Amino acid sequence: MNHYRHADGATSAAPQALSHVEKPQARRAVGGSRSPARLAEPSSRTLQAALRKTTERLATELGCPGPAAPDWSELEWRTARASAAIHGVSSLLSATLRWEGTPGWERFLHEQRAHTMSRHRRTEEAFASIGARLCASGIAAVALKGATLYRMGVYAAGARPMADLDLLVHEAELEPASRVLEGMGYHESLRSWRERTFTTDSCAPPSTLGEHCDRGIKVELHTRICEKLPWHLTDITDLIFPGSLQPGLNGYRSQSSLMTHLLLHAAGSMAARSLRLVHLHDLALLSSRMRKEDWQELLSVRADSTGPWWALPPLALTARYYGRSVPAWVMADLVPFCQPLLRGLCRHQRLSDVSHSRLWIDAFPGLEWSRSVTEMLEFALARIRPSEDTLAYRENTKKTADWASNSQWYQLPQYRRVLRWVTSRPTRPPTMHALRAALAQPR
Repeated sequence: MNHYRHADGATSAAPQALSHVEKPQARRAVGGSRSPARLAEPSSRTLQAALRKTTERLATELGCPGPAAPDWSELEWRTARASAAIHGVSSLLSATLRWEGTPGWERFLHEQRAHTMSRHRRTEEAFASIGARLCASGIAAVALKGATLYRMGVYAAGARPMADLDLLVHEAELEPASRVLEGMGYHESLRSWRERTFTTDSCAPPSTLGEHCDRGIKVELHTRICEKLPWHLTDITDLIFPGSLQPGLNGYRSQSSLMTHLLLHAAGSMAARSLRLVHLHDLALLSSRMRKEDWQELLSVRADSTGPWWALPPLALTARYYGRSVPAWVMADLVPFCQPLLRGLCRHQRLSDVSHSRLWIDAFPGLEWSRSVTEMLEFALARIRPSEDTLAYRENTKKTADWASNSQWYQLPQYRRVLRWVTSRPTRPPTMHALRAALAQPR
């Protein structure tokens, strides 16, 4: 059995498929002093400290649950709700924690688990219906990431949230697949270099924190699997499609292919400072299923004529919270692929450094992922003078995202954004949206 080791030397059994996890019966409760229904918003510096503290504790608890509840202030307990929602782990924490928090914290976890379960049922129904329609139309698609993890039995129903359904199709079948979705009542809401997004109408309140069962179902159609790291594309599409595609929904080429995709997606999220704890949990659970030949297949990957240079940082971060989830020889073999600057930084990075738990907007997030001085300069220039596609994406986000529609940051012209980078520490709108929703919740 694999074991996970943490900084204090404690070990725990490696996480198993969550279909076998039940909420512990005995949990240690926190004293229930009365607290205000709504907390006043403190300074951004105070919020950042609370966000970092709660994020790191919850990440440690998910990897190695302890018996004692945190000694948090009321602000920190509220911030913990935002942390859990930001990182998509509320339902997982509900099934994993061995202690009880404040009444508001316990109620939040219970409600989030119920919403996640209800939304999971809706998503599964939509997924089955889409698969049947694609099959009837003779269109082959690969079900990506969370959908495949569920189909593999890595997670029990409702344990892991799925914000959207990701499907990979060949370029020639993009338009036919789009028509299938439109015929089912979906409408295209966004088009970017990465995918086409199709949505249904949402009945969820706009200020909802975390999961809500009434949010619209979102489907993302991809014709390639790639990430900007931080500017040039790293493309692994050829590694994803199985050897024999059948009409309807298909799986990945192999378990190693799935791991390669999860690692690249996590790397892209780290570069954008948007990694989620649920991504690391995916990696830890899948790692426990990987055989030696699966790891060897991953190490032999050659994308853009190089090896899997992006794999070390997300695996190093996974190991920080989940201990021996990745064999030491795999980590050692990945080291030569990773450039020195990135390799050095990933030894010290924590989840709160590379996720939305980092409250500040960075001028050049992910610059350390550049593999040449030229790429650094190109990325910096693109941040200062964004392309038309980037500006169009921002405009769409302002119209469709709850956290962006009322954000002052999304009203600023580019030159004022750059000025704010230089003269102040602007806060990230989606993070502030989650924090304010948490502060407004009942005690």
